[in-house]
Parts: sequence; structure tokens; C-alpha cells
Amino acid sequence: MPFEWVVAVRFLREGRAQTILILLGIGVGVGVIVFLSALINGLQDSLIERTLGTQPHVILRMPDDAVRPMKKAGADELVMSRLEEPAQRLRSILRWQQTLDEAAGNPRVTAVAPLVSGAAFALRGNANKSIALRGIDPERYRAIIDLPARLIEGTYELAGDEALIGVELAKDFGLETGDKVRLTTAGGKSEVFLIKGVFDVGNKDLNERWVFVPIRAAQTLLDLTGGISSIEVKVREIFDAEDVAQELGRVTGLSAESWMKLNTQLLIGLRSQSASSVMIQVFVIVAVALGITSVLVVSVVQKSREIGILKAMGTTTGRVTRIFLLEGAILGLAGSALGLMIGSGLALFFASLAKNPDGSATFPVALTLVLFARSALVATTVGLLAAVIPARRAAQLDPAEVIRYG
Repeated sequence: MPFEWVVAVRFLREGRAQTILILLGIGVGVGVIVFLSALINGLQDSLIERTLGTQPHVILRMPDDAVRPMKKAGADELVMSRLEEPAQRLRSILRWQQTLDEAAGNPRVTAVAPLVSGAAFALRGNANKSIALRGIDPERYRAIIDLPARLIEGTYELAGDEALIGVELAKDFGLETGDKVRLTTAGGKSEVFLIKGVFDVGNKDLNERWVFVPIRAAQTLLDLTGGISSIEVKVREIFDAEDVAQELGRVTGLSAESWMKLNTQLLIGLRSQSASSVMIQVFVIVAVALGITSVLVVSVVQKSREIGILKAMGTTTGRVTRIFLLEGAILGLAGSALGLMIGSGLALFFASLAKNPDGSATFPVALTLVLFARSALVATTVGLLAAVIPARRAAQLDPAEVIRYG
């Protein structure tokens, strides 16, 4: 074992009480970081899944129709003083197959799906209800929203005159898989669909209004033969959605909206949670660093005679410096291992305290290898940095003076 390691371990062993206390301090600090990070990340993941699990990250549409002001010939004077925005009609994306390929080619995009959507009515007997008709390509769309995982009845099949409906709409109409329902659009087109499945996306309004049909059936009902109304996109990193939306908007010339723009309050809440977590972790790290520094400074004072003897025997200043840097690294590494166990135990215990009706944790936690590695790296780095001042002080001791006066 190298000389520096032997001396560093011996110094820590001789000051056993101080070493145990600082290890406990580091362990509690790292444990707090792990616990808070796991809790906040778990809550964020759960919130994002519940909120964004039923919507794409980016939506591409044709730009809205805009009115152009009229002017007199050869003059700057407007003919009309008041301009009214035109009613927006359902339009198909031009060259949408090419646009689909362009969006899919973006390295930050993981999935794209064409969509035909519009308003319609569901009719059964004397009952009728307005719905949001959504024509999809089942294979592509499942990569955007995992509908098969949300089916509570039936199968994820859409072909010809088949449809998937929400649990609330099924309850209102008394529908089950195998039953039929008529869908009618404002243009007067109507078709009868066979119910192949009933889904529950966790949102009552969507469960009442969403009806999924094959994309060709929706094109026919909404008079959009061969066209689509929008392209839905899923990105690799959800917080890159706005950047990806702007990039896709420039490339395709379409109107691009991200979930970050459509859910500003959710975004503010997520960023506030992250900022709070970072601030707490910074204060904990500062407290840990001060604890390590104070213990090692005391160790330098207590071991000054031994340090002086080592220097008098030929131990170089660099070796003395490395001894105390190693002490800081050992304290940080051992304390981080203890902290990972404390933080993980607290997180798992807290998650087990309360359960939702479906059996999932009310306060989910996200314990990941990345979190463990980052926490251990932070603790070890802080240990090293906190040992710099004591190490420099030990290296500057005068051997003759400390041996004589202690």
C-alpha cells in the first residue's frame, strides 16, 4: 500500500470519534440529497406521465388562414378600418408524406404519426353526443400515445369500420365491445362503426369525447380524402420539445406547437420543483464541505508534531499534501456509500407509506444509477476540495518549530 494511504488511514483511525461523526454527517447529507432527488424526480416523472401521457410532445399543423388588409390603389390608406379574422377551416397538410419523413429524420425525434381530427356526433337510439373524431394509423400512433396499455376492454385493432371509444362514452351509451355506434359529421356524412375496444386515459373529458377510427374512415367522414389535419411528434427529451418544434416549423413551414407552450403552468411548476431541489442540495453540500474542512483542520492541529517528524525524516511537502487530500477523498467516498443506503431506505419507506386506489405509490420515487453515481461523485469531490485548505496548512508547517513547540 502506498505510503500516503497508510498514513491517511492511520490518522483517520486514531481520530476515530471525529471520523465517525464526520462520516455520519456526510452520510446524512448525501442521504438527504438522494431522498429529495428521488422524491422530486419521481413526482415529476409521475406528473409528466399523467399529463403528457395522453398528448404528443409537438403538433404540426397548417398555418391559420390570415386576412390581408386592403389598400387604395397607389395609396397607403386602408380601405377598411376593422379587420375580422376568417373562420378556420379544416385543411390538409400539403405533401404530408414528405413532411412526415422530414420530421422523423430529426435525430431528437423518436416517433411521428399522421392524424385526421375533427368534430362529429355519436348517435345511438335517441342519445347523441358531440365527440372528437380521431383518425389514426394504429401502429404509428401507439408510439405517440400507448393506447394498448390503456385499454380496459377489447383489443387494439382498427380496420375498416372499427372504432375505439372512451370508458365514459361507453358508459353513457351503454356500449361494450362488439356493439355498434353511428358517427355523423357536420357535413352530413355518416357511418356505423363496430366497437373493438374501450380505453381509459385517466381524463374524464377525453374519455367522453375521444373516438379513434382508421385514418381512411376519418378522411372520408371529414371530407379530407387523401389528406391529414396534423402530424403528432414525440421527442427523445421532453424539455427539448420547444426547440424541436421551432426547428421543425422552420424546416417544414408548418405551424408547430410544443407541450411546453400548451402547458405553461405545468412547465412553471416543474421548473420550480427542480430549482427548489437544486437549492436544497447546494446548501447540504456546503454544510458537508464545512464539516469535512473543520475536522481535517483540527486533525492538522492535533497531528502537527507527527507531521513535523515526517517532514524532518524526509517526507516531501507534496506527500504531506496528498495525505490530507486522501483523507478528504476517503471520508467523501465512505460517507457517500453510507448516504446512498440512508437515502434509498428513506425513499423506499416514504413511498410505501401511502398508496393510490390502483395500488401505485402516492409519492413515487425515482432511484436510478445516474442518481447514485452523481451523488457519490459529488460527495467525493466535495471531500477532496474540502481537504485542500487543511492539506496546504499541513504542508506549510515548519518541522523544527512543531517538533519543539508541538
